[in-house]
Amino acid sequence: MKKVYVIGAGPAGLTAAYELLKQSRDYEVIVLEESDAMGGISRTVNYKGNRMDMGGHRFFSKVPEVNEWWNRMLPPQGAPAYDDIRLSRHVELAAGGPDPEKEDRVMLKRNRVSRIYYDQKFFDYPISLKWETFANMGLATDIVAVCSYLVSVVHKREEKSLEDFYINRFGRKLYTMFFERYTENLWGRHPREIDPSWGAQRAKGLSVFAIIKDMFGKLLPNGKKRHVETSLIESFSYPKLGPGQLWDVTAEEIVKLGGTILRNCRVIRLHKDAQNHITALTYETQGQQITVEGDIFISSMPVKDLVGGMNDVPEREAQIAAGLPYRDYRTLGVLIHRLNLQNKTKIKTLGNIVPDNWIYVHDRSVQIGRFQIYNNWSPYMVADPEHTVWVGLEYFCSEGDELWNMTEEKFSAFGISEMIRMGLIENENDVIDTHSESVKKAYPAYFDTYSEIDTLTAYLKSIDNLYCVGRNGQHRYNNIDHSMMTSFEAVKNIINGVKNQDNIWNVNTEQEYHESRS
Repeated sequence: MKKVYVIGAGPAGLTAAYELLKQSRDYEVIVLEESDAMGGISRTVNYKGNRMDMGGHRFFSKVPEVNEWWNRMLPPQGAPAYDDIRLSRHVELAAGGPDPEKEDRVMLKRNRVSRIYYDQKFFDYPISLKWETFANMGLATDIVAVCSYLVSVVHKREEKSLEDFYINRFGRKLYTMFFERYTENLWGRHPREIDPSWGAQRAKGLSVFAIIKDMFGKLLPNGKKRHVETSLIESFSYPKLGPGQLWDVTAEEIVKLGGTILRNCRVIRLHKDAQNHITALTYETQGQQITVEGDIFISSMPVKDLVGGMNDVPEREAQIAAGLPYRDYRTLGVLIHRLNLQNKTKIKTLGNIVPDNWIYVHDRSVQIGRFQIYNNWSPYMVADPEHTVWVGLEYFCSEGDELWNMTEEKFSAFGISEMIRMGLIENENDVIDTHSESVKKAYPAYFDTYSEIDTLTAYLKSIDNLYCVGRNGQHRYNNIDHSMMTSFEAVKNIINGVKNQDNIWNVNTEQEYHESRS
C-alpha cells in the first residue's frame, strides 16, 4: 500500500482523505491536523451550548457532485421554515418534532438574508433596486449613483485593480458607499492596491445589470427556473449544528474507512530528494519532532509555510512564497438578552429579531467588519433561542497588530463598546456572556508577491507527488465547494496516475462562482 499524508483537516484535506479511502484500498491515509478541531476555518466552536462559526458558511453549489456529497454526509431535512415562529427547539419537540439529540445529522434549509448596515440604515446585499434602497439613499445620492453608473457603462476602466473591477460594475458612487470601506477593512489595503482577480473569483457575474436582469426574470412565467447569479441566491443549506458538524462527521467516516487522523500535529518540514521528489515530512507534537516517510503528500497548509519548510527551493520561488500576504481573523461571540434593531421586514423570526444571517458593517466609526446572528443560521446553534440572541462580531486583522494582541477581556470590552456605538445594544448590562476565537491566515490576500503566483504555482506543479488543495493550499480565496473540488481532482489524478496537475489548479479560475460569500 502507498502511504499518503494529508496535511490539514479542513474541507479540502478531509475531502481528499475520504475520497481516496472510499475509492481505493491501495492507500494508507494519515491526516495531520495542527489543532484539536476538524474543519479549519469551517469549524464550529461550542461554548456553553452556544455554537459559533469561524466566518459564516452558506452551503450552496451549482456542482451536482458537491451537493450529492453534502447530502450523503448530512441528509436534507424538512426543517421548520426560516420564517416559521416554531424555530425554538423546545416548541418543535413539544409539537412532536425531531429530537436534536437523536437526529442531529441533517442539513437544514435556510432563506438567505444578509444586508449592509450603512449610515444606521439597512441596505440589501447585494444592492437591490427596491424603493426602500432609493429612499434610504436619498434623492440627491440616487441621482449621483445613477449618473456614475451610466458613466461606468459608457467608459469602462482597464481593470488593473479591484477598485477598477467594482467601478466598472456599479459606478463610482455605489462603489464608495458599499465596497470601498468594507474591502479596505477586510484586507488592510485600499482596493486600488488589490489584484482584480479577487473580485473575479468572489463576485463574478454580479453587477447592476445582473441585478436588473434578475429582478425582471422573477416576473416571467418560468421565473423560478431562471439562471441566478450565485450572489443573488435566495436559499441555501446549512448543517443543523453548524458547518463544523459536517467535518466532524467526515472525520468519523474517514476513521471507519481505515484512515488515521492525528490531531495537534503541526507539519514543519517537507524533505525533497535530488529529483525534486518528496520523500518524507517532519511534524511537531507535544514538544517532539517526528519524521515520517511517505509516497504521496496532499497539502492544504498555507503555501507560505509549505514552501518555507522545503529544502532546495529555488531563490525566486522561495522569495515569492515568503512574501505572500494573509489576513487573520478574530471573532467575538456575544450573548445578549435582545438585539436593539427593529425587524421591519415581512419575515417572522423567533423573538422578532432581524432575520439576517450576517450583516456587513460599512461604518467608518467602528472597526467591526461584519456580525452574524447565529439564531438565524440554526436555532440549534443557541442554547436558549427563545430568550437570548447569540451574535458573532467579526474582525479582520494581522497577526501581531493591536487588535490581534488584545487580551480576551480587552477584546470583549472593545467589541461591546462598538455594539453600543452602532446601536445594537443599549449598554453593557445587555450582555450576558462573551467568548472569543482567533484564526491565523484565514484569508489569502491578493497583493504583494501574489502578482508572481503563477511562477510559484508552476514550481509546485513540478513536484510529482505533491498535490496542493483548498484555500490556503493554493493561496486562492476558495469557498467550501471550490476547496472540495480541488480535492476531487487531486484524488482522480492520484488513482489514475495522471501527472499533469492543471485540472487541480484550474478549479475556480474560469468557472462560474459557486458557493455564496464566506
